[in-house]
Amino acid sequence: MRRAVCPGSFDPITNGHLDIIARASRLYDEVYVAVMINKSKKGLFEIDERIDLIRQVTAEYGNVRVEAFHGLLVDFCKQRDIPAIVKGLRAVSDFDYELQMAQMNNGLTGVETLFVPTNPTYSFLSSSLVKEVAQWGGDVSHLVPPLVLTALAERLRED
Repeated sequence: MRRAVCPGSFDPITNGHLDIIARASRLYDEVYVAVMINKSKKGLFEIDERIDLIRQVTAEYGNVRVEAFHGLLVDFCKQRDIPAIVKGLRAVSDFDYELQMAQMNNGLTGVETLFVPTNPTYSFLSSSLVKEVAQWGGDVSHLVPPLVLTALAERLRED
């Protein structure tokens, strides 16, 4: 079985993330979405909420699993026999950092990284930008799935 992982914080998941996950799901038999736990950062959504949202918006793919992870991504891969990491690249500036990570991950355990160019529609998109625009009342309905838009609006009303 061909397995890959799409890692990230996904706070919240965007249409750009979904584009990469969907494309990976067509290339691999099983795709893990690894939701990073970073205890030093306070996210807008708790880890369990992110996992639930991602599971719901990726359910149609049928071969996507969503799990939290803490620590080294290569350990997550090793524990699940995942030989490949799929990463979306938005711009050249992403490549510098991601190349270093890919080389480190490969050097540590032999895990390969597949870089997928982002659909130009989403080349500017990040979770941070979505949160900032939404917090100021901007329209992000074209940037996130409807379910995420609803959750985002509810969370921002609470704050």
